[in-house]
Amino acid sequence: MNMQRQFDDVLLGSIELFCLAAEAGSFTAAANLAGVTPAAVSRSVARLEQRLGVRLFVRSTRSIRLTEAGTAYFEECRTALALLTEAERRVSGAQVQPSGTVRISVPTTYGHYRLLPLLPAFRAKYPLIKLHVQVSNHNVDLHEERFDFAIRFRAQPESSLVARHLEDAALVVVAHPGYLKRAGTPKTLADLADHDCIEFDLPSTGRPIPWLFREVDSDVEYAAQGSYRCADDVLSGVTLAKAGAGLFQTYRFIVEEDLATGRLVEVLADLGGRSRPVSLMYPHGKTLPSRARVFVDYLLDAVAETRKPPAAGGSRRRRSTP
Repeated sequence: MNMQRQFDDVLLGSIELFCLAAEAGSFTAAANLAGVTPAAVSRSVARLEQRLGVRLFVRSTRSIRLTEAGTAYFEECRTALALLTEAERRVSGAQVQPSGTVRISVPTTYGHYRLLPLLPAFRAKYPLIKLHVQVSNHNVDLHEERFDFAIRFRAQPESSLVARHLEDAALVVVAHPGYLKRAGTPKTLADLADHDCIEFDLPSTGRPIPWLFREVDSDVEYAAQGSYRCADDVLSGVTLAKAGAGLFQTYRFIVEEDLATGRLVEVLADLGGRSRPVSLMYPHGKTLPSRARVFVDYLLDAVAETRKPPAAGGSRRRRSTP
């Protein structure tokens, strides 16, 4: 079978510059990364647009934005370039370091107390990979907003997403010692009616999230009520609890240092044992580039390491948190 050449060196170079511009969001930034002039990037994009017969970017005096066709083309080109790089590495046997940018969306709680402290060690291992981390409780659309990964609590995987389980985040009810001295310590769920329970609105619904307990062999949901109601960021409830405002149910990994020092006290421990799953999600059906694959492997291993119990006769060194 005769195979005709469809891509010359100029066209392949134009595709690379187009992908750089799409990732950087700027012709000038792409030019700086590639060591060429912004005009060269602009000409390359124009060459592609003429070949394809579609607009790839909406341009203004200050910014560029991918069109719908440009977004689809970028996703395919990025995957194709990653596959070419991987094929070259495998055939040549060269130990090519993964490079490029990995974009991750993570909730504030998991970002500050799990993900962010783990990233410097990842960068030390893979210095050519840059990390773009959005720390927010907004659930991004991985396809539309061009994120490689999202970390989510309580998320049911969509058909278009792969979900890799990171951990089951244990829940705990905490209060400041001063609050308990003033209001007493609850012993049963019925006792919560006499306490200030700090409410938190689930971002996806705007309604207070129920507290989760395990009573004997049954899972129980409790509609906590009190004088304080927080939204968007779970850490606001933790801050209120530290200030003595009332009781709050949160993830144990957030308050483990405060529990160890006595700044916060766990209550209703006999009714504990509930947790929420945490998953790393990414688009289904696409070959992950090497930079994304090594990130998945690293994060799964690193989170598992943070959850290992202390060795017998010693204590596990705590990871610092911001």
